[in-house]
Amino acid sequence: MQVLCWWGEKSPHRDKLAVICDGAVRSGKTTCMGISFFLWAMARFQNTSFAVCGKTIRSVRRNVVAELIPKLKSMGFSMRVRQAENEIILSYQGRENRFYLFGGRDESSAALIQGMTLGGVLFDEVALMPRSFVEQGIARCSLKNAKLWFNCNPEHPQHWFYREWILKAESRNALYLHFTMEDNPSLGEDVRKRYRTMFSGAFYSRFIEGKWTAATGLIYPFALDLLCEVPKADFERYAVSIDYGTVNPTSMGLWGLLCGVWYRADEYYFDARLENTRRTDEEHFKGFLELIRGRTPDVIVCDPSAASFITLLQSRGFAVTAAKNDVLNGIRMTATALRTGQIKVTKGCVDAVREFSLYRWADDGARDVPVKENDHAMDDIRYFVSTVLGAGESFACAVQRETGKGVSIWDFWKRRSARPFRCRRRAGTRRCCR
Repeated sequence: MQVLCWWGEKSPHRDKLAVICDGAVRSGKTTCMGISFFLWAMARFQNTSFAVCGKTIRSVRRNVVAELIPKLKSMGFSMRVRQAENEIILSYQGRENRFYLFGGRDESSAALIQGMTLGGVLFDEVALMPRSFVEQGIARCSLKNAKLWFNCNPEHPQHWFYREWILKAESRNALYLHFTMEDNPSLGEDVRKRYRTMFSGAFYSRFIEGKWTAATGLIYPFALDLLCEVPKADFERYAVSIDYGTVNPTSMGLWGLLCGVWYRADEYYFDARLENTRRTDEEHFKGFLELIRGRTPDVIVCDPSAASFITLLQSRGFAVTAAKNDVLNGIRMTATALRTGQIKVTKGCVDAVREFSLYRWADDGARDVPVKENDHAMDDIRYFVSTVLGAGESFACAVQRETGKGVSIWDFWKRRSARPFRCRRRAGTRRCCR
C-alpha cells in the first residue's frame, strides 16, 4: 500500500523526489505504481503535461494504459484518447491533464521527449531503456513539485540504473520499495508455483526472487533433461528456423506442431571450419530441401543478416521472415518456452544437444552476454521462439505461389483481423485459406 499513498499529505515520504519499485514479476509493481501516478498527477496539478514511458509505445499501451484505463474509469475519471498523438487527456472533478506516451527503444529515442516541460514522468521497466532517454525525461521535469516514478525487474548488478539510482536512493531523495509475488493478493499459491517453475539460474534470481544478480555458467542448464523422442503422430504444422553462416556454422531446425507443442524434430548443421570447405547458398538450399523433404513449412524464420540466402529462398517461392534478434530477451523467452513445454527438442538433433551442453554466459563484469561460440543451433532456436511464438501463432503459408512470390507472416498478419488466426489449407489446393 505504501506505493499508493507515499505522496499524500500525511505520508512521511511526501517530500521525496522519486519512487523506485523493483522486484519479482507479477508482483503488482506496474498496476500499483500506475494508479498512484495518475491519482497524484490529478490531485496535484491542473492543465499540465506528463510522460508515461516504456520500452516501446506498444508496451506502454499494453502494460500501462490498457491495464489502468478501466480502473480509472471505475473511479469516476473521464478521458479522451488521441491515438495519433499518443496522448491521453484525463479529467476529474473539473481538473484536466495531458499524458503523453513515449517508447525508449534506443539512444535515438531521447530526441522524442526533448523540449517538453513536464510535471512528472513514469518509467515502466526503466532497466530496459537507454540511459540517455531516461536522463532526458528526468531533465524535462522542471515544474515545481514534479516527481519521478520508476519500476523495473532486476537486471545485471552493474546496470547503470541499479548503481546510479537504487544504490544511491537515499542520496537522490528517492523512496525505494522492493516487491515480491506475495505482495500481489490476486495471485494464488498455484499461480506463484507455476511461475517459479518457469525460470532457472539468473532469471529465477531476478524474476522470482527479485535480486540484481549476474548470469553465470550454462545458459540452459536444464535443457538436456528435457530432451524427447520425435512423436509418432503426424504434425499439424511445420516451421523452419535458420542461423546462417559462411565461415561460421549454418544451422537449420525443422519444427512440427502437435497438440499445442512445437517439436524441433530434425536439423541441418554444416560447420565450414570442421569440414574444411565452404558451401554456397545453392548448396545450403539443397540442404534446406532435404530437411523439409516435401513438407510445407507455414513459416520460415531466418537470421536477419543472411540477405543473400533470404533472397534465394524468396526467389524459389518461399516466404521468409527476418528473425527478431534481441539476444537477452530471446534467451529469456527460450528458457521459459523450454521450461513450460511450449517447445521440445528431440534427441536426434545432435548438434543442438551438443550446444546445449556448451552454451554459456561470458565472464563479463559489466553486462549479460553469451560466449560467441557453440551458439548456432542456439540462435536458430532463439529466432524461432522470439519470432514465431512471439507472433501469437499467426502465420502465412510459405508455399510457392502461382506468382512465384511469397508473403511474409507480418504482411499476411496485417491483412487479417485482430482475432487469432490458425492457417488451414483448402482441400485440394496449395494456397493459404485466406
